[in-house]
Amino acid sequence: MKFDINGIKINAELTADIDPNKKFVILLHGFTGSAEDWQPVIEQMPDKYNYAAIDLPGHGKSDSPSNSQLYSVDSLIQQLKYIKDKLTKEKVFFLGYSMGGRLALNFAINYPEDVIGLILESSTAGIKNDDERKKRYETDLKLVEYIESHSIEEFIEFWSDQELFNTQRRFSNDKLKILKKKKAAVNKIGYANSLRGFSTGIMPPVHDQLKKIPFKVLLITGDLDSKFTGINARIVKRFFKAKHKIVRNSGHNTHLEEPKRFIEIVTNYLSQF
Repeated sequence: MKFDINGIKINAELTADIDPNKKFVILLHGFTGSAEDWQPVIEQMPDKYNYAAIDLPGHGKSDSPSNSQLYSVDSLIQQLKYIKDKLTKEKVFFLGYSMGGRLALNFAINYPEDVIGLILESSTAGIKNDDERKKRYETDLKLVEYIESHSIEEFIEFWSDQELFNTQRRFSNDKLKILKKKKAAVNKIGYANSLRGFSTGIMPPVHDQLKKIPFKVLLITGDLDSKFTGINARIVKRFFKAKHKIVRNSGHNTHLEEPKRFIEIVTNYLSQF
């Protein structure tokens, strides 16, 4: 299903039979990901919910506008608000991974009245230190230059070779090829503008606003991802009510690397409402 938002088409993959009596779980992917990434997870989730996985601008089947402002946190929040209200007038759950988690968190801070619960996988509340945030944005702008001066396939190889994704090397070569092929099936303008508009280096940090979120929040990280496990171990204390679950034998992408355990944790969280 595609939503036309001021001339930009945003794709959402919905469960086949939408039941108006069921609550929605809206899923948001990470950078270079897509709504399709969530399909194996959704297939094993309880059928007591409606599911909507969204392709963020520049990703999956959504448009890749040339205006980088359309990828800013404020613009993305309003796009998400439009889609959420079109899907349902009721409160929803958000499940966001990495970049998608940052967006879900910012949406929840701006529209807490629209959210029942929030699940953040391998995500952050932004970079507090001004100098560190500036350095991160400079690094991401260099990555933009790489994207624009290389083929999309070369960029995906470069991106996938980061230390952050070392744990995915356990997968077979065939599986890795499939994953990279999906990531490369987009307009590279989208990836470049996603970094320009919604880099962690440009997103305002929201640490001081976490305590204002009134509902239960679930943080998930992999034990082999020491950076994000450390980040989440610190920010969990800033929420009014949050728990941090660590998935064993997993790196940054727990729903891909250890799906069974990830689904158990998420399902248990949802059952509390």
